[in-house]
Amino acid sequence: MKTISFTGKSGTGKSYQATALAQRRGFDAIIDDGLLIYKGQIVAGTSAKKCKTKAAAMRAALFNVAEQKDAVVAAIEEHKPNAIMIIGTSDRMTDIIASQLGIGAVEERIYIEDVSTEEDRKQAAHHRIDEGEHLIPAPMGQLRRDFAGYFMNPLKLIRDMALGTALDVDSGSKGKADDTSDERTVVRPTFSYSGTFEISEQVIKDIIKIAARKYSPNLVVVDRMSNGKPLNMSVTIDVRVIRSAESIDGCMAFQKDVYETISRMTAFTIENVNVRICDIARDYRDLVSAKLHGQ
Repeated sequence: MKTISFTGKSGTGKSYQATALAQRRGFDAIIDDGLLIYKGQIVAGTSAKKCKTKAAAMRAALFNVAEQKDAVVAAIEEHKPNAIMIIGTSDRMTDIIASQLGIGAVEERIYIEDVSTEEDRKQAAHHRIDEGEHLIPAPMGQLRRDFAGYFMNPLKLIRDMALGTALDVDSGSKGKADDTSDERTVVRPTFSYSGTFEISEQVIKDIIKIAARKYSPNLVVVDRMSNGKPLNMSVTIDVRVIRSAESIDGCMAFQKDVYETISRMTAFTIENVNVRICDIARDYRDLVSAKLHGQ
């Protein structure tokens, strides 16, 4: 097993460049901020980016937590990667991580200046310092539990949803939405300089309202509510529908759309989405003439 270091100052875009670099060079494992990412999947570790303080984040990044370190060491032994690329802010940091995990001395050193331009690094610094965003070289679905409640690319997701286009969670890639070969996820850590980041009840209501638009010929939303819990959110939506088989199918499709869209846009862990038919209309005119509450 070969050990490689990939270093650069904080906020210079290392995590953004990591996936493409690993693919080009055939590195099948990445160590980044406390996580072991093997072939694009998080297999062990705890992300330093979810820690509440910088001190705790540093301990996680350096694997100074016994339980976390043991889990990563066991995963390395299980998966037996051909090459591990350790991401860090200095050669000393990557050497410490390699020693902590017992994977041998670093055999090759790569620096952020080797794979990015000065303009790339300035742009990365803007996202880190000015917007408080961090990147993790793994798909969003892999991070949802650890980062429940944090927006990931919210503006693009809201815009695409409103326009009815495909949702693409890649933070910069212009490839297809279902192509996870070069996927990265934007998160806003707890210790971000930008402060806390919360999602209001109105946001959930607006997501439901927009998702309902394509089903408007057969149903309208009368009311919607959620328990507001990011780790086990329960959503209930009351709808008025036209009496037809298409309306029942539409309710089921709408239920699935709301579940998937809230999950993608907020990273909340959704326990259930309940769609209740509270009234049945005779025709479309009767449907839209109903007074809509909360819209």
